[in-house]
Amino acid sequence: MAAIRRPLTRAAAVATAVTLGAGALTLPALAADGEKAAPPKLELKNGTLDWGLKQSFRAYVLGIAHGRIEAKNGAKQAADNGVFTFGGGKGTYDTGTHATDTAFRGGLRFISTAHRFDIGIADVKVRTKGTTGAIRADVTLNGTVQNDIDLAELDLSAVRPGEGAGGAMVFKDIPATLTKNGAKAFNGMYAEGEKLDPATLTVTAGGPVTPPEPTPTTPGRPTGTPKPPTGTTKPTARPTGTAKPSAGIVDGSLSWGLKKSFRSYITSGGKATVAGGAKKIPTGYRFPHAEAEVRSAAKKADATFRGSVRFTYAAHGIDMKFSDIKVRARGTEGTLLVDVTTPRRTSNDVKFATLDLAKASYKPKNGVVVLDKLPATLTAAGARQFANDTTGSPYRPGEKLDPVTVALSARAGAALPAAGADDGGQAGGTSAQGSAGSGSVGSGAVGSGSVGPAGGAGELAETGASVPSGALLGAAGVALAAGAGAVVVARRRRGAEAV
Repeated sequence: MAAIRRPLTRAAAVATAVTLGAGALTLPALAADGEKAAPPKLELKNGTLDWGLKQSFRAYVLGIAHGRIEAKNGAKQAADNGVFTFGGGKGTYDTGTHATDTAFRGGLRFISTAHRFDIGIADVKVRTKGTTGAIRADVTLNGTVQNDIDLAELDLSAVRPGEGAGGAMVFKDIPATLTKNGAKAFNGMYAEGEKLDPATLTVTAGGPVTPPEPTPTTPGRPTGTPKPPTGTTKPTARPTGTAKPSAGIVDGSLSWGLKKSFRSYITSGGKATVAGGAKKIPTGYRFPHAEAEVRSAAKKADATFRGSVRFTYAAHGIDMKFSDIKVRARGTEGTLLVDVTTPRRTSNDVKFATLDLAKASYKPKNGVVVLDKLPATLTAAGARQFANDTTGSPYRPGEKLDPVTVALSARAGAALPAAGADDGGQAGGTSAQGSAGSGSVGSGAVGSGSVGPAGGAGELAETGASVPSGALLGAAGVALAAGAGAVVVARRRRGAEAV
């Protein structure tokens, strides 16, 4: 066994010697007090993962499934439906256990409206130890998220690392097989143990990872006679509730209902489903903090939130998911960006709404910055997400949306605002319940209501289904379509249905 050199052991020696010089191979084995030091960890950087997932699956998506493949957020796909490359890899190599842990940027999406699947892969990681390993990822199947699952098992027993540019370790063509969780993620299209495309991992070893400064939890042993404290001793630093949170946001949330009337319309015959950590609250939905930065003095905030909400209404052919919500605030103005996903396409970072921060305060209170109930107005790009090919969008730029509340804390354990019973959601001029009861909106079937396009149903440009444009108006549109206009539309529809 002593003669066997594990792939990662050899690769680490090669990369470390090139990157750090021969001296790095003789790291000290003893601590200053003579006790044996823990084996050091080395930084891994500039990592890439080249992996095609499964060639036959890629061909199936673009072939008989009549679908499409999207590589986004830093991931790339080679020409002619080739393999994918995930870049920006960062991680660590443990010289004691020979384990690696590397995370990459980028995500993938496989979509087929004809075969009714929508599979997303994000937050890709590679973890290895000795001759075994796994590719881990967050996998979304038709709106349902499985976080950090082992998607593929890796077998490094026969892999011999090579040396790439700049002393990089290159593990070429690592055999990969589908895991049990991976099979579930692909809706049972493939069985556990199915061979996947081989993966190639490339990483460059950096310097030793600097351990964090220890935080003592108990006082150390005294070496002399302690002096009693005097009443005039002052602490070196006194925490206050007004410290700037720009040092790092550790917690937060975004509360938003999109549009109250739209939610009411959806629940009249469909449903709203939250995933990825998002939760339903009385005023809509709450999305957890992913990353953020606040600079109170400059009146600047940038925040990204996890989770999603998906609106489906089968009878009206509606399927829209809102995710990866971001807020960009500058002084008295701000923008709310979202990813909007439908069976037909995904629109990333849509500038969905403008935010009015004229009355907002960037100053923290009890360690929390709260941008409370920010008035939100639909943008032209946001309105286009609801458009159909026949009559355009039922919503217009400048229309009021539900207000947005952002809470960001730089202090662990700080109390975030509780979800209120009413954040002042916009009803669009008419309450949803009253509208639904009046029969102005279809009660679960296309053509049953009095709101719809003249001349029949039009195909939704974004929601991916054939449905009257009036269906998306819901209760909010009744006020706009009421009276003689609604009667004329209803007559036209009845005439078209009779043909």
